[in-house]
Amino acid sequence: MDPHDTLYLRIADTIAASVRTGTLARGDRLPSVRDTARREGVSVATAVQAYRTLEDARLIEARPRSGYYVAARPPRAPEPEPSSPPADAVEVDLGRIGAEIVRLAHDPDHVSFGAACPGEQLFDQDRIRRTLSRTVQRHRGLLAHYSVGPGRIELRRAIARHALGMGCALDPRQVTVTNGCIESITLALRAATRPGDVVALESPTYFGFLQILESLHLRALEIPTHPRTGLSVDALRLAIETQPVRAVLAVPTLSNPLGACMPAGERRRLAQLVAEHDIPLIEDVIYNDLAEHDDKRRAVRAFDTTGHVMVCGSFTKTVAPGIRLGWIDGGRWSDRVQQLKSTTSGGQTAVLELALADLLMQPGHESAYRHLRSTIAARVDEARGLVAGHFPRGTRVTDPPGGFILWAELPAAIDSLRLFEACLAERICVAPGVLFGASGRYRHCVRLGVGGAWDETHRDALRRVGRIAASMLPAAAPRSEAMALT
Repeated sequence: MDPHDTLYLRIADTIAASVRTGTLARGDRLPSVRDTARREGVSVATAVQAYRTLEDARLIEARPRSGYYVAARPPRAPEPEPSSPPADAVEVDLGRIGAEIVRLAHDPDHVSFGAACPGEQLFDQDRIRRTLSRTVQRHRGLLAHYSVGPGRIELRRAIARHALGMGCALDPRQVTVTNGCIESITLALRAATRPGDVVALESPTYFGFLQILESLHLRALEIPTHPRTGLSVDALRLAIETQPVRAVLAVPTLSNPLGACMPAGERRRLAQLVAEHDIPLIEDVIYNDLAEHDDKRRAVRAFDTTGHVMVCGSFTKTVAPGIRLGWIDGGRWSDRVQQLKSTTSGGQTAVLELALADLLMQPGHESAYRHLRSTIAARVDEARGLVAGHFPRGTRVTDPPGGFILWAELPAAIDSLRLFEACLAERICVAPGVLFGASGRYRHCVRLGVGGAWDETHRDALRRVGRIAASMLPAAAPRSEAMALT
């Protein structure tokens, strides 16, 4: 086990493995916190932290005056197989569907599972409003101030402090504040590549990344990716040794759309690989705080000793979606990043930067993250159950350790573009799989985002997506059966 793992994680992982394999069945009572502490030779506080971690993962539940029990979970469905994209780099041409999906995510006349946007009800809106109001009162003169430079030092320090939770020791002076994570990644690619260069990335990958590559006239080289353990470092090494890869773009924690998390050992290997070949890794850490376990929040940048990892993030998924600010530490490319930022979009709104710094420095952050993770974990479990019960037989679906995105692999006969159009006719939006690869693969897959509103209307809509998909199977195949459960 990685030396950075802590005692409570080891205890939690042991119990989690017993639950997932069925050794501990639904409804089984767990030993008390004190018994667990005594058996494992740890403090009661460590045992409590282990149980809280398992609660966040929705594997156990506390019953008042009774103890801890293995939680009920929805029917399990098989996971997708590891991807096998083509071996050659390709130019990107996605068309307009991605922009349409983002637009529909904010259309009140549609039920949207298409965009990876968290709903406003997931956040403490009063806390955000109070912080903004207090910041404006204290710094009202900044409303007439023209901001320049890499960002307010208060926010850059807060970001560096936050990054310690991902194992990263950042120099605030090297941090650049941006207009969101997409701008951060764009700046990183501009700093490290030129038009026509090859960029290696996960497959499937976030369609927004492909849109950036398309706009910068970069070529995409898709790397095989496992739905649980993420990007294959061995396959990436082969690609780097046989093709002119100039940069790697990856989301090692809760990759979009698979929700995969690379093991710590593979993260270390990835940092060593890019250093060995003197190419940058552009690491997106936007979802790290949503991972259920601390070890999965540790960034690749934590293993970087040469400055080859450029780390990008924002707090739009975890703290305040309406404050559209991101950040980047460009490693050995930091000066170039700051220069590009200055000439491209200048500075941000100083009042918003100070408000975000205030939010990040306020106490109670971990409690808020635990509540957020717990809420979306319950929702994702419920959504997986609906997919298992109402999508066509043979559907596979991911089981991510955090986040609010599911990737469903439908029977090969189903065209997700047709499914997208049929669902739109009923004012339901899903994201067709073809958007998540540059090579035209994943035509029978869909991404389902359940971070927005979630009520019976949305549950019914997800059931309806499954029925529409089932109706697209060939006439000889059953049209309304639920998938076989394993």
